[in-house]
Amino acid sequence: MLISGRVKITVTTAAGREIVLQFCGPGDLVGEFAVIDRGSRSGTAEALEPVEALAISAADFRAMIETMPGFAVALLRSVVRRFRDSDRMRVEFAAAQTLGRVAARLIELADRHGEPVDGGIAITLPLSQEELAGWTGSSREAVAKALHTLRALGYIRTERRRIIVLDEEELRRQAS
Repeated sequence: MLISGRVKITVTTAAGREIVLQFCGPGDLVGEFAVIDRGSRSGTAEALEPVEALAISAADFRAMIETMPGFAVALLRSVVRRFRDSDRMRVEFAAAQTLGRVAARLIELADRHGEPVDGGIAITLPLSQEELAGWTGSSREAVAKALHTLRALGYIRTERRRIIVLDEEELRRQAS
């Protein structure tokens, strides 16, 4: 469990491309799927900033599931939320162009990692265009074009590895 700091969870394709599965922050579990099903890990966690985490052995984690109903229910809620996120993203990949997928990820980042600033919401997670591309299933060039369009529309402002959402309502519309 992450106590502080943030990590990205990625997989690397056979062609060597990094795909971002999710970003995790304080309170999130990392590695629980491999413990639950005793399978291999499905991704690699990389710290994006200094991280403090609570590590629990697989045996102790499974014992907590079996003996602590409240913990088991909280874990189930977390797993269901991740499945819902995966389903939502699959629908977005099938239905939305890159612009809509980028807008949807920016809204998610603003909701989970945003801080109010004068005139908007600053996404505090430092994110490169390459990472955003890996998360949206797009090329870096397509993400750069989408960000350019969102800037031109006045929905966002970008700085080096920082994005400020200026018009959340319109960005949400673009994401749907």
